Amino acid sequence: MGFILGSGSPRRLELLAQLGVTPDDIRPPDIDETPLKGELPRDYCARVTREKVQAVTAAPDDLVLCADTTVALGRRIMGKPRDAGEAAEFLLALSGRRHRVITSVALRQNDKLWQRDVVSQVKMKRLSDEELNGYLATGDWDGKAGGYAIQGSAGALIPWISGSFTAIVGLPLAETATLLQTAGYPLYKDKAP
Repeated sequence: MGFILGSGSPRRLELLAQLGVTPDDIRPPDIDETPLKGELPRDYCARVTREKVQAVTAAPDDLVLCADTTVALGRRIMGKPRDAGEAAEFLLALSGRRHRVITSVALRQNDKLWQRDVVSQVKMKRLSDEELNGYLATGDWDGKAGGYAIQGSAGALIPWISGSFTAIVGLPLAETATLLQTAGYPLYKDKAP
């Protein structure tokens, strides 16, 4: 049984390593992540994750793991910003407000699919122009849902969370561990001395 990570995210690779799991291969799928008209954030995140895990080519006994993280302000889906201008727009919308970070994780083996969604609440402090411009200058917003990564310099902008820190980063470890164990994949095997 091989283990394939369907993601090019270095953060997901680092989080898997905390479980003692190293993928045998990394195969990021190329799918259209455009939200459907009227699609709610949690439904969107779960659908995109399912499409990702189905798009990865694998042998019948291989395990494929994919995840997607979405930032939601009410019904608004905030994906990865196209540029610094859109990142600024997202961050200004989130400034001083609570929002949800939804991460869906899916594990597939042949035609079996296991999936979990984790919803966390996050509060971003009210951003001054100096904080906003300073953060944008770091470039840390690039490729991050909602325009920020809590594990990076944006951590200083987040005074409060309720939920799973690792899900906000991009891979909920407790749920991922449960999915892998359910599929019979051993954890911590790569951490042995």
